[in-house]
Amino acid sequence: MSKSVQKLRSEALEVSQLLARVSEANSQGVCKCVSCGKLIYWNECDGGHYIAKGKGGSNSWALDMRNIHPQCKGCNGFQMRYGNAEARYTFWMIRKYGVDLVEMMTFSNPVVKWYAFELEQLIKDRKIEIKKHKKRIGAK
Repeated sequence: MSKSVQKLRSEALEVSQLLARVSEANSQGVCKCVSCGKLIYWNECDGGHYIAKGKGGSNSWALDMRNIHPQCKGCNGFQMRYGNAEARYTFWMIRKYGVDLVEMMTFSNPVVKWYAFELEQLIKDRKIEIKKHKKRIGAK
């Protein structure tokens, strides 16, 4: 039995967040929170979205790796809603990608219709990347 698009999208989000964390880890497996700079192990932080993924992750940026980066749990949760983590994330994004992309992401966020075969391929490709990065940092 094949998975529904909704289940595949959920799996794709999970795999993308994992890839964002493990790919940014240094050789000791440590990432830096893009909002506060805290050093944290890749498997103890979140893959935080700059543009919120939205219900079901159907917006155009939800699965774009330029939108997902390591964040400590405090910044990705409470601080994004009620603190200044969102502003700090914005400045980090501008330094990393430039103001043009950040403006485009902020002001253009249409809903995307994903098809099962696209999500299955995305998941497969990202799992290959995750495996490569886990090997690089000596993680299982």
